[in-house]
Amino acid sequence: VQHLKDHDYTARVDCCNLLIDRIDNDNRFLSNVIFSDEATFHISGRVNRHNCRIWGEENPHELYEHERDSPKVTVWCSLAKNRLYGPFFFNERTVNGQSYLRMLQNFFVPKLGQTRGALRRVIFQQDGAPPHFALNVRAFLDQTFPDRWIGRGGPLAWPPRSPDLNPLDFYLWGHVKTIVYRTKPKSIDELKQRITEALAAIPVGHLHNAFREFDRRARLVIANNGAHVEIY
Repeated sequence: VQHLKDHDYTARVDCCNLLIDRIDNDNRFLSNVIFSDEATFHISGRVNRHNCRIWGEENPHELYEHERDSPKVTVWCSLAKNRLYGPFFFNERTVNGQSYLRMLQNFFVPKLGQTRGALRRVIFQQDGAPPHFALNVRAFLDQTFPDRWIGRGGPLAWPPRSPDLNPLDFYLWGHVKTIVYRTKPKSIDELKQRITEALAAIPVGHLHNAFREFDRRARLVIANNGAHVEIY
């Protein structure tokens, strides 16, 4: 996990206190939250240890020879209590504010619009990655989800260096990569197909469990004065 700085502990406790207060006083709150995140998938299965955190389902007890400059794809997904939105594959090698905004405008929000009333009740979460903090992205979120988005600079601030609180980090990406890399993909197209199939096969019950785990982790953060949630 990412090393917490001194001021992160307070930010994590403050955020979790606000979220738990909303959860305890509104039984529909978590049903309206949609968590989101991007991940990079290399054909080689290489993990970027600088900015990628994966909680694996088990210790593989294996060593892999990593390839330099392995072809890769960046994929975005969002997770609601009863469904997934995605995957969305970025054409750009590096996601920036403009490409992220286009994804929100042309993919995610239209998908939400297919469910009656979703745009009026959804509470959208994103972390503090630079593309998410772009001025045009925040302006779009303010307009589309007024007072209903969670993130850096948002109505409710998401704490930095907190992948242990995001269900995509502590559950989804590790689960998908376990399936995708059972054997090495031969091409980017095959890699994308495997990601799509792995996401489509996730049972709704797993999503419910991920949300229950988020609730548990948020309360643990408060109890542990902001420390990361550790899994044994």
